[in-house]
Amino acid sequence: MLHHVEIYVSKLDTSYRFWASLLAQIGYEENDRWNDGFTLAHGTDAYLTFVQVAEKHAHRPYHRSGVGLNHLAFRVKDRETVDRLRQFCRENAISCLYEDRYPFANGGSDYYALFIEDPDRIKVEFVATSAAD
Repeated sequence: MLHHVEIYVSKLDTSYRFWASLLAQIGYEENDRWNDGFTLAHGTDAYLTFVQVAEKHAHRPYHRSGVGLNHLAFRVKDRETVDRLRQFCRENAISCLYEDRYPFANGGSDYYALFIEDPDRIKVEFVATSAAD
């Protein structure tokens, strides 16, 4: 079972505002914060840690199509939660991806999902995987 994911970010304050407010919508809470990072957790499930990248490594650009992390996907309770998250993103100027194909960007009517980008352009997905969800 996954224990945690650690993500290096270019601007810690910007990432904190993005991730803490967004993941609060699905029950994540800050469970640690220090000068160079913070952790968000959902109960005792795997947690996410975000750390300010060291200046000497900050020049390396990230792109989800290159080697490394492509995206993070979160399973949510139901389709209404996906729609609510989309509305939250629109109200907070969060970049939504594949808007012309929302909510079935992955194809098929049983995969209801929202795709967005974080401040460092990491793709984030929220999915209610079946019509029964």
